[in-house]
Amino acid sequence: MLKEEFDTLVPAGDPSRRSFMRTAVGSGFAAATLPIAAQTVVKTDSAGLVTGEVMIPVGDFKMPAYRAAPAQRTGAPLVLVISEIFGVHEYIADVARRFAKAGYYAVAPELFVRQGDAGSYGEIAKLIAEVISKVPDEQVMKDLDATVAWARGQGAGTAGIGVTGFCWGGRITWLYAAHQPAVKAGVAWYGRLVGNSTPLNPKHPVDVAGALNGPVLGLYGAADTGIPLDTVEKMKAALASGNAAAKKSEFVVYPDAPHAFHADYRPSFRKEPAEDGWKRALAWFKAHGVA
Repeated sequence: MLKEEFDTLVPAGDPSRRSFMRTAVGSGFAAATLPIAAQTVVKTDSAGLVTGEVMIPVGDFKMPAYRAAPAQRTGAPLVLVISEIFGVHEYIADVARRFAKAGYYAVAPELFVRQGDAGSYGEIAKLIAEVISKVPDEQVMKDLDATVAWARGQGAGTAGIGVTGFCWGGRITWLYAAHQPAVKAGVAWYGRLVGNSTPLNPKHPVDVAGALNGPVLGLYGAADTGIPLDTVEKMKAALASGNAAAKKSEFVVYPDAPHAFHADYRPSFRKEPAEDGWKRALAWFKAHGVA
Protein backbone atom coordinates (compact mmCIF):
# COMPACT_ATOMS: atom_id res chain seq x y z
CA MET A 1 0.00 0.00 0.00
CA LEU A 2 1.24 3.48 -0.87
CA LYS A 3 1.45 6.08 1.87
CA GLU A 4 -1.19 8.15 0.08
CA GLU A 5 -3.61 5.23 0.20
CA PHE A 6 -2.96 4.74 3.91
CA ASP A 7 -3.52 8.43 4.59
CA THR A 8 -6.87 8.17 2.82
CA LEU A 9 -7.96 5.11 4.80
CA VAL A 10 -6.61 6.32 8.14
CA PRO A 11 -6.40 10.16 8.13
CA ALA A 12 -3.75 11.91 10.18
CA GLY A 13 -6.31 13.05 12.76
CA ASP A 14 -7.81 9.61 13.25
CA PRO A 15 -7.13 8.48 16.86
CA SER A 16 -6.75 4.87 15.68
CA ARG A 17 -3.77 5.77 13.49
CA ARG A 18 -1.22 5.08 16.23
CA SER A 19 -2.62 1.57 16.70
CA PHE A 20 -1.65 0.80 13.11
CA MET A 21 1.57 2.69 12.57
CA ARG A 22 4.60 1.25 14.29
CA THR A 23 6.04 3.59 16.93
CA ALA A 24 8.58 1.20 18.52
CA VAL A 25 10.01 -2.27 17.98
CA GLY A 26 7.19 -4.77 18.23
CA SER A 27 4.37 -2.23 18.22
CA GLY A 28 1.84 -1.43 15.52
CA PHE A 29 2.07 -2.81 12.00
CA ALA A 30 4.46 -2.03 9.17
CA ALA A 31 3.03 0.52 6.76
CA ALA A 32 3.37 -1.81 3.77
CA THR A 33 1.09 -4.39 5.40
CA LEU A 34 -1.86 -2.03 5.91
CA PRO A 35 -4.78 -2.32 6.05
CA ILE A 36 -4.65 -5.36 8.30
CA ALA A 37 -7.31 -8.07 8.45
CA ALA A 38 -8.23 -7.19 12.02
CA GLN A 39 -10.77 -9.99 12.38
CA THR A 40 -8.06 -12.64 12.10
CA VAL A 41 -5.32 -11.10 14.23
CA VAL A 42 -4.15 -13.32 17.09
CA LYS A 43 -3.41 -11.29 20.19
CA THR A 44 -1.24 -12.83 22.88
CA ASP A 45 -1.14 -11.03 26.22
CA SER A 46 1.97 -10.43 28.31
CA ALA A 47 0.66 -11.89 31.56
CA GLY A 48 3.43 -13.85 33.24
CA LEU A 49 6.00 -12.59 30.76
CA VAL A 50 8.81 -10.07 30.58
CA THR A 51 8.41 -8.25 27.28
CA GLY A 52 9.58 -5.20 25.40
CA GLU A 53 12.38 -3.60 23.45
CA VAL A 54 16.01 -4.34 24.28
CA MET A 55 19.28 -3.11 22.76
CA ILE A 56 21.80 -5.74 21.71
CA PRO A 57 25.46 -4.75 21.29
CA VAL A 58 27.03 -5.73 17.97
CA GLY A 59 30.53 -4.32 18.30
CA ASP A 60 30.02 -0.57 18.72
CA PHE A 61 26.50 -0.73 17.27
CA LYS A 62 23.34 -1.12 19.34
CA MET A 63 20.72 -3.22 17.57
CA PRO A 64 17.09 -2.98 18.74
CA ALA A 65 15.16 -6.18 19.32
CA TYR A 66 11.91 -7.36 20.85
CA ARG A 67 12.24 -9.79 23.77
CA ALA A 68 9.55 -11.97 25.35
CA ALA A 69 10.36 -14.43 28.12
CA PRO A 70 8.68 -16.25 31.00
CA ALA A 71 8.93 -14.08 34.10
CA GLN A 72 9.45 -16.98 36.49
CA ARG A 73 11.73 -19.25 34.46
CA THR A 74 15.51 -19.07 34.51
CA GLY A 75 17.66 -20.80 31.94
CA ALA A 76 14.88 -20.93 29.37
CA PRO A 77 15.74 -22.29 25.92
CA LEU A 78 16.33 -19.58 23.35
CA VAL A 79 14.34 -19.14 20.14
CA LEU A 80 15.40 -16.53 17.62
CA VAL A 81 12.39 -15.15 15.74
CA ILE A 82 13.36 -13.76 12.34
CA SER A 83 10.95 -11.38 10.69
CA GLU A 84 9.56 -11.00 7.22
CA ILE A 85 10.77 -8.06 5.13
CA PHE A 86 8.54 -5.76 7.20
CA GLY A 87 10.73 -5.88 10.29
CA VAL A 88 9.73 -6.47 13.88
CA HIS A 89 6.18 -5.17 14.05
CA GLU A 90 3.21 -6.36 16.12
CA TYR A 91 2.79 -9.72 14.37
CA ILE A 92 6.42 -10.74 14.99
CA ALA A 93 6.23 -9.51 18.59
CA ASP A 94 3.10 -11.59 19.08
CA VAL A 95 4.87 -14.67 17.72
CA ALA A 96 7.63 -14.03 20.27
CA ARG A 97 5.03 -13.83 23.05
CA ARG A 98 3.50 -17.10 21.86
CA PHE A 99 6.88 -18.77 22.22
CA ALA A 100 7.36 -17.18 25.64
CA LYS A 101 3.98 -18.55 26.76
CA ALA A 102 5.32 -21.99 25.73
CA GLY A 103 8.35 -21.50 28.00
CA TYR A 104 10.90 -20.04 25.58
CA TYR A 105 13.11 -16.99 25.76
CA ALA A 106 12.24 -15.45 22.39
CA VAL A 107 14.18 -12.63 20.77
CA ALA A 108 13.31 -10.93 17.47
CA PRO A 109 16.14 -8.63 16.33
CA GLU A 110 15.69 -5.72 13.92
CA LEU A 111 18.03 -7.02 11.22
CA PHE A 112 17.38 -4.25 8.68
CA VAL A 113 17.99 -1.29 10.97
CA ARG A 114 21.36 -0.27 9.50
CA GLN A 115 19.85 -0.04 6.02
CA GLY A 116 16.62 1.72 7.03
CA ASP A 117 13.29 1.50 8.83
CA ALA A 118 11.45 -1.34 7.12
CA GLY A 119 8.26 -0.54 9.00
CA SER A 120 7.97 2.96 7.58
CA TYR A 121 7.78 2.01 3.91
CA GLY A 122 4.31 1.96 2.42
CA GLU A 123 5.33 0.43 -0.91
CA ILE A 124 6.78 -3.08 -0.94
CA ALA A 125 8.81 -2.65 -4.15
CA LYS A 126 10.50 0.45 -2.72
CA LEU A 127 11.13 -1.30 0.60
CA ILE A 128 12.86 -4.17 -1.17
CA ALA A 129 14.90 -1.91 -3.45
CA GLU A 130 16.02 0.60 -0.82
CA VAL A 131 16.39 -1.58 2.28
CA ILE A 132 16.06 -5.36 1.97
CA SER A 133 18.23 -5.80 -1.12
CA LYS A 134 21.08 -3.97 0.63
CA VAL A 135 21.26 -6.25 3.68
CA PRO A 136 24.28 -8.61 3.47
CA ASP A 137 23.86 -12.17 4.69
CA GLU A 138 27.20 -11.85 6.50
CA GLN A 139 25.84 -8.92 8.51
CA VAL A 140 22.72 -10.91 9.41
CA MET A 141 24.76 -13.89 10.62
CA LYS A 142 26.89 -11.62 12.82
CA ASP A 143 23.81 -9.87 14.21
CA LEU A 144 22.22 -13.21 15.08
CA ASP A 145 25.45 -14.39 16.69
CA ALA A 146 25.43 -11.22 18.79
CA THR A 147 21.80 -11.91 19.72
CA VAL A 148 22.72 -15.39 20.92
CA ALA A 149 25.62 -14.01 22.96
CA TRP A 150 23.39 -11.33 24.51
CA ALA A 151 20.64 -13.83 25.38
CA ARG A 152 23.14 -16.16 26.97
CA GLY A 153 24.26 -13.23 29.07
CA GLN A 154 20.67 -13.06 30.31
CA GLY A 155 20.86 -16.75 31.29
CA ALA A 156 18.93 -18.06 28.28
CA GLY A 157 19.85 -20.60 25.66
CA THR A 158 22.43 -22.57 27.60
CA ALA A 159 20.37 -25.73 27.15
CA GLY A 160 19.50 -25.23 23.51
CA ILE A 161 18.99 -22.72 20.72
CA GLY A 162 16.26 -22.79 18.11
CA VAL A 163 15.67 -20.48 15.17
CA THR A 164 12.51 -19.78 13.23
CA GLY A 165 11.58 -17.24 10.58
CA PHE A 166 8.95 -16.20 8.08
CA CYS A 167 9.42 -15.50 4.34
CA TRP A 168 12.72 -13.55 4.26
CA GLY A 169 13.30 -14.92 7.74
CA GLY A 170 12.56 -18.43 6.53
CA ARG A 171 15.51 -18.26 4.15
CA ILE A 172 17.70 -16.90 6.95
CA THR A 173 16.58 -19.75 9.22
CA TRP A 174 18.15 -22.30 6.86
CA LEU A 175 21.33 -20.23 6.53
CA TYR A 176 21.72 -19.70 10.26
CA ALA A 177 21.15 -23.37 11.02
CA ALA A 178 24.20 -24.03 8.83
CA HIS A 179 26.20 -21.13 10.29
CA GLN A 180 25.80 -21.39 14.07
CA PRO A 181 27.06 -24.61 15.74
CA ALA A 182 24.83 -24.04 18.80
CA VAL A 183 21.60 -24.28 16.79
CA LYS A 184 19.83 -27.50 17.70
CA ALA A 185 16.80 -27.06 15.45
CA GLY A 186 15.12 -24.66 13.07
CA VAL A 187 11.64 -24.09 11.66
CA ALA A 188 11.52 -22.27 8.32
CA TRP A 189 8.18 -20.84 7.23
CA TYR A 190 7.99 -20.47 3.42
CA GLY A 191 11.52 -19.16 2.96
CA ARG A 192 13.10 -19.01 -0.48
CA LEU A 193 15.39 -21.99 -1.12
CA VAL A 194 17.31 -21.24 -4.31
CA GLY A 195 18.69 -18.14 -6.00
CA ASN A 196 21.56 -16.54 -7.84
CA SER A 197 24.81 -15.92 -6.03
CA THR A 198 25.54 -12.22 -5.43
CA PRO A 199 28.15 -10.40 -3.31
CA LEU A 200 25.55 -9.76 -0.58
CA ASN A 201 23.82 -13.15 -0.88
CA PRO A 202 26.58 -15.56 -1.92
CA LYS A 203 24.76 -18.72 -0.85
CA HIS A 204 21.19 -19.89 -0.52
CA PRO A 205 19.60 -22.69 1.53
CA VAL A 206 20.10 -25.31 -1.18
CA ASP A 207 23.83 -24.49 -1.16
CA VAL A 208 24.25 -25.12 2.58
CA ALA A 209 21.63 -27.85 3.02
CA GLY A 210 24.15 -30.61 3.51
CA ALA A 211 25.95 -28.92 6.42
CA LEU A 212 23.22 -28.05 8.93
CA ASN A 213 24.09 -27.98 12.62
CA GLY A 214 20.53 -28.87 13.59
CA PRO A 215 17.63 -30.31 11.59
CA VAL A 216 15.18 -27.87 10.05
CA LEU A 217 11.45 -28.27 9.56
CA GLY A 218 10.27 -26.53 6.41
CA LEU A 219 6.64 -25.38 6.38
CA TYR A 220 5.54 -24.43 2.87
CA GLY A 221 2.41 -23.89 0.80
CA ALA A 222 1.69 -25.65 -2.47
CA ALA A 223 -0.16 -22.55 -3.67
CA ASP A 224 2.82 -20.27 -3.02
CA THR A 225 3.45 -18.66 -6.41
CA GLY A 226 6.82 -17.30 -5.30
CA ILE A 227 8.34 -20.61 -4.21
CA PRO A 228 7.83 -23.29 -6.90
CA LEU A 229 7.47 -26.82 -5.61
CA ASP A 230 10.37 -27.95 -7.78
CA THR A 231 12.65 -25.85 -5.56
CA VAL A 232 11.34 -27.75 -2.55
CA GLU A 233 12.25 -30.98 -4.34
CA LYS A 234 15.74 -29.64 -5.05
CA MET A 235 16.13 -28.84 -1.36
CA LYS A 236 14.95 -32.29 -0.35
CA ALA A 237 17.55 -33.86 -2.64
CA ALA A 238 20.31 -31.67 -1.19
CA LEU A 239 19.28 -32.60 2.35
CA ALA A 240 19.18 -36.30 1.53
CA SER A 241 22.85 -36.27 0.52
CA GLY A 242 23.97 -34.15 3.48
CA ASN A 243 25.07 -34.73 7.06
CA ALA A 244 23.03 -36.25 9.88
CA ALA A 245 21.16 -33.04 10.70
CA ALA A 246 20.33 -32.55 7.04
CA LYS A 247 18.95 -36.05 6.75
CA LYS A 248 16.73 -35.49 9.80
CA SER A 249 15.23 -32.34 8.25
CA GLU A 250 11.67 -32.51 6.96
CA PHE A 251 9.15 -30.62 4.85
CA VAL A 252 5.43 -30.20 5.29
CA VAL A 253 3.72 -28.75 2.22
CA TYR A 254 0.11 -27.66 2.76
CA PRO A 255 -1.91 -28.36 -0.42
CA ASP A 256 -3.96 -25.16 -0.71
CA ALA A 257 -1.87 -22.75 1.33
CA PRO A 258 -0.44 -19.59 -0.29
CA HIS A 259 2.66 -17.70 0.75
CA ALA A 260 2.47 -16.14 4.23
CA PHE A 261 -0.27 -18.50 5.37
CA HIS A 262 0.78 -18.02 9.00
CA ALA A 263 0.51 -14.21 8.84
CA ASP A 264 -2.80 -13.84 10.69
CA TYR A 265 -3.03 -10.10 10.00
CA ARG A 266 -3.01 -10.52 6.20
CA PRO A 267 -5.51 -11.91 3.65
CA SER A 268 -3.07 -14.77 2.96
CA PHE A 269 -3.76 -16.24 6.42
CA ARG A 270 -5.05 -19.81 6.43
CA LYS A 271 -6.19 -20.89 9.87
CA GLU A 272 -5.80 -24.68 9.61
CA PRO A 273 -2.27 -24.83 8.17
CA ALA A 274 -1.18 -21.96 10.43
CA GLU A 275 -2.36 -23.76 13.56
CA ASP A 276 -1.02 -27.11 12.39
CA GLY A 277 2.34 -25.55 11.55
CA TRP A 278 2.55 -23.92 14.96
CA LYS A 279 1.93 -27.22 16.73
CA ARG A 280 4.54 -28.89 14.57
CA ALA A 281 7.04 -26.11 15.29
CA LEU A 282 6.71 -26.52 19.05
CA ALA A 283 6.91 -30.31 18.76
CA TRP A 284 9.96 -30.03 16.48
CA PHE A 285 11.89 -27.88 18.94
CA LYS A 286 11.01 -30.18 21.82
CA ALA A 287 11.98 -33.30 19.87
CA HIS A 288 15.37 -31.87 19.02
CA GLY A 289 16.41 -30.58 22.41
CA VAL A 290 15.17 -27.00 22.37
CA ALA A 291 12.89 -27.27 25.39
